[in-house]
Amino acid sequence: MMENPDLKEILEQISPVFEKSIPVLTAFLCIAVVILLFAGIIIGRLIQKAQMHSLIKKEREDAVRKSRAVLGGQFSEQMAPFMPRFPCNPGDAQFLGNPVDYVAFKGSAEGSDITDIIFIEVKTGKSTLSAREKQIRDAIRAGRVHFVEYRLP
Repeated sequence: MMENPDLKEILEQISPVFEKSIPVLTAFLCIAVVILLFAGIIIGRLIQKAQMHSLIKKEREDAVRKSRAVLGGQFSEQMAPFMPRFPCNPGDAQFLGNPVDYVAFKGSAEGSDITDIIFIEVKTGKSTLSAREKQIRDAIRAGRVHFVEYRLP
């Protein structure tokens, strides 16, 4: 295979230029990699900060929503005896709040004989009985309710 003498001569002339520029190109590439690495770190931190800000905002909104629901539920519990279809005379009901909302002594408001004792749990919206409230309901249904007279010494 024959080589072109002009091409060989051109390569011999530019070869020293390439040999001198290799360290410069290497240094340039190293600097570019370091700059890109730091840029990636900074961009990653900015993205993480934005995501954290969004998460905090979402969590705060959720906390406010839940707090309003709890306050609304507490208000509803207090007003329940005065609402339609409450299961007894409001004067018969005694507010406990925990573990059940009310214990009503049917007949006490009129001053007549107490005919029934009713445990009342007030719920709003789609709320359901807690595990403790279900245990109380089940104990009442099973007849595991007792009266104890306790005398102080």
